[in-house]
Amino acid sequence: MMEINKDNIKEYAKRYDNDYINTEDETIEKELKEWLKVHRYLDREKFIKIGLWKSKRPTKHYKNNDDLTVREITQFCLATKSEQARIEPLTVLNGVSYPVASVILHFAFPDKYPIMDVRAISSLGWEQPKSYNFNFWKKYCEKIQNISRETGEDLRTIDKALWKYDKEQNSST
Repeated sequence: MMEINKDNIKEYAKRYDNDYINTEDETIEKELKEWLKVHRYLDREKFIKIGLWKSKRPTKHYKNNDDLTVREITQFCLATKSEQARIEPLTVLNGVSYPVASVILHFAFPDKYPIMDVRAISSLGWEQPKSYNFNFWKKYCEKIQNISRETGEDLRTIDKALWKYDKEQNSST
């Protein structure tokens, strides 16, 4: 379990950035965050990009979504005020689990939602759930938001630090 403090968050996020800066993943993250500032929905092409950014394994599932369904579900989810209605409908899309849905929400609302990842969960010292649900996701968001308030670091910096810490501790995975 990572010792959570400002110095550790900054150090591990810096190590993450050493491998991330000037990569295709960084370019995609910036591009899609900019897109979502203006357009409060994803089209099929941008949805597939986000999915691949998070995990390449479900590629064929991402591609099994049609453009209209992606647009309508993401438009609804990014417009609603209900936290549960914001994340759960995203999981209707082929290939979308809570971690992928969390990326969509983070890219659309970077100051509100963190990216949920097995590595970050591990760094917190939490047990991996058998399956994700709204209550777990809400608890995770609240924890990362609290760390953000305590350290003064943004959510993405905390995501990066938690991910990198676990990656270095469990480098064989």
